[in-house]
Amino acid sequence: MSIWLDQNTRAVVQGLTGREGRFHAQRCRAYGTAIVAGVTPGKGGSSVDGVPVFDTVREAVAETSANASLIFVPPSFAADAILEAAENTLTLVVCITEGIPVHDMLRVKQYLAGRSTRLIGPNCPGIISPGIGKLGIMPGEIHRPGGPVGVVSRSGTLTYEVVAQLSSQGLGQTTCVGIGGDPVVGTSFIACLAAFEADPATQAVVMVGEIGGTAEEEAAAFIEEKMSKPVVAFIAGRTAPPGKRMGHAGAIVSHGLGTAGAKIDALRRHGVQVCEDLATIGRFCAEAFA
Repeated sequence: MSIWLDQNTRAVVQGLTGREGRFHAQRCRAYGTAIVAGVTPGKGGSSVDGVPVFDTVREAVAETSANASLIFVPPSFAADAILEAAENTLTLVVCITEGIPVHDMLRVKQYLAGRSTRLIGPNCPGIISPGIGKLGIMPGEIHRPGGPVGVVSRSGTLTYEVVAQLSSQGLGQTTCVGIGGDPVVGTSFIACLAAFEADPATQAVVMVGEIGGTAEEEAAAFIEEKMSKPVVAFIAGRTAPPGKRMGHAGAIVSHGLGTAGAKIDALRRHGVQVCEDLATIGRFCAEAFA
């Protein structure tokens, strides 16, 4: 099994006619994802690699029964693209766009509260259920189908490294979710952990965090209270200087809060096994999950 993305996922790509949208849509289709439509205002009636393009998400959903969206829209228009997807009851929305203003995402977050749309991202690699499909920019070939490990991460490139090592150890993945590194994102560590806990095929979880914010500390408490499955964590940014942003907008230590050390201590205090050397995380997980 998998979480959120399965054989029934039918996706529209908002921004399909752009270079990035077209490039990654091709690769999602090659991996097995049903990319059924594109949306670019003013280009309705055209097509990209055989995929029909519509002016609006409403038209695309009406014609193709799409239930998910993959967004490659410039930052100034991305929040409206997310809102348009949610207004048309798409249940899964993956926003790859980096650099969306925080106040725009706060507006999106408020609008999505209580609705059935799950937003992954922004500024994320997306989601992949190995052997089933992907909505995102991750390299599909490094993933190993069949489970039993679920992966959730704030970092795209670190996700790829972790997955490659898991696969080399013979540990397949059920679903891998890159939640994004911005200060305001649609899906939290806790939401992913809860979904993995409820998924019968997922027997263990790897969580990749980084400096900044308190999401990892909150996840640690949730793991101790709610999860029966083993979790291995890795926290990036142990040598990051205070006050300097490291890669992601949310990866910053300020006033002594959000340090890697504090996060590692919290995770261990709540019973989570922490790998401190990324180069050995595959072997670490194989031993921890044995």
